[in-house]
Amino acid sequence: MGNPLLEALYPFISITPEVEKPQRKVNFKEKVMWTVITLLIFLVCCQIPLYGIVTGDSADPLYWMRVMMASNRGTLMELGISPIVTSSLIMQFLAGAKIIDVGSTPKDRALFEGAQKLFGVIMTFGQATAYVMTGMYGEPASLGVVVCMLIILQLLVAGIVVLLLDELLQKGYGLGSGISLFITTNVCETIVWKAFSPMTISQGKGTEFEGAVIALFHLLATRVDKIRGLKEAFYRTNLPNLTNLMATVIIFLVVIYFQGFKVEIPIKSTRYRGQNTSYPIKLFYTSNIPIILQGALVSNLFIISQMISSRFAGNFLVDLIGVWQQTSYRAMPVGGLCYYMTAPETLAKVVTEPLHSLLYILFMLGSCAFLSVKWIDVSGSSAKDVARQLREQNMVIVGYRETTMVQHLNQYIPTAAAFGGLCIGALSVIADFMGAIGSGTGILLAVTMIYQYFEIFAKEQESLSNYLIF
Repeated sequence: MGNPLLEALYPFISITPEVEKPQRKVNFKEKVMWTVITLLIFLVCCQIPLYGIVTGDSADPLYWMRVMMASNRGTLMELGISPIVTSSLIMQFLAGAKIIDVGSTPKDRALFEGAQKLFGVIMTFGQATAYVMTGMYGEPASLGVVVCMLIILQLLVAGIVVLLLDELLQKGYGLGSGISLFITTNVCETIVWKAFSPMTISQGKGTEFEGAVIALFHLLATRVDKIRGLKEAFYRTNLPNLTNLMATVIIFLVVIYFQGFKVEIPIKSTRYRGQNTSYPIKLFYTSNIPIILQGALVSNLFIISQMISSRFAGNFLVDLIGVWQQTSYRAMPVGGLCYYMTAPETLAKVVTEPLHSLLYILFMLGSCAFLSVKWIDVSGSSAKDVARQLREQNMVIVGYRETTMVQHLNQYIPTAAAFGGLCIGALSVIADFMGAIGSGTGILLAVTMIYQYFEIFAKEQESLSNYLIF
């Protein structure tokens, strides 16, 4: 029997927009088409400005979370995927903690997914209201009630569109999920822009191009001392440089290399003799989930800290959470808990600020490993759950009985989850210290998601080949 709380929410769940499951098998070309359409809608929304906002050159208070949230300031994608990730995170933990009993029937599962989507809509409305009331787009008194309501409505509708686009892909019309697609696109767009941006910025030494690659050719062409120009292209501090770009490429290659680490557990069918296969347990057993969860928690903490610090600056408890300094284009934490949860900006600061660096490393490694271990219980991928799934498929581990499969899987799965989460945290730290473009978290998300898409394409091609053979 389902949870009474979910049953009570049914009247509200029934009126939320929903994407129906496909009535037939969607072929590969159609999936690619719907994925491209979804991406185009997202990109268009990233360029449509919100009506009624007061534009200006003020610092972006959410600069640190833009890549993680797949958002773009002052546009319909202001909130990005933040409401989806936050609502999904909370609902999954409520289910994992048995506060909400999901049940095992398709109806119970559908009810839980509907409640999660409803909570996402509520989160979207709450975040939109908070952004408007805290003066993100101008003082509410000067904007007026009507304009404030219009801004909230625009963000709410855009948030619902994002929810539906994500559901469209996850229901089988497209490839992967909307969250993966949007984050990957945002990170790749940032990397390409930082590498090839044609925008010019006036510096003390003259006008320079923002893009690292374009700046290389410009500096070599304009500087009399070519060696000095080359060094400047590699090590300039205020704009993206070639060292940042090389660090990004190195991290990409390292993450792809680690994706191939796995343990193959041989399994066989109890129904058909000779039907043997293997169950892979990857090093990144929980994939990019630890970094997404960690990023979502940190992002929400940063948002709350900035909102309360702007109103109650100087309060001891507020300053303990975070002290923020406004620069020309972003808000930076300079004290409090938030400061120690952000990476030192340069390798020089890693050396000059050892306490900051050490606490940041411990936080990243510890949080990613902890969330990874907890996620296997919440998401139904623990040793007990895997053993149950194998039994339902009439499969057993070679050399083990059904009753001892859990003990054998427990030798691998928790270790893979903890060590994989630790490796993801370490790679993120190394990327941040090396100055990789898009932040270490963003790069890890992009690489793991691109690899997942590669695996999806490979499986689709394999299925198509088998279909043509038979």
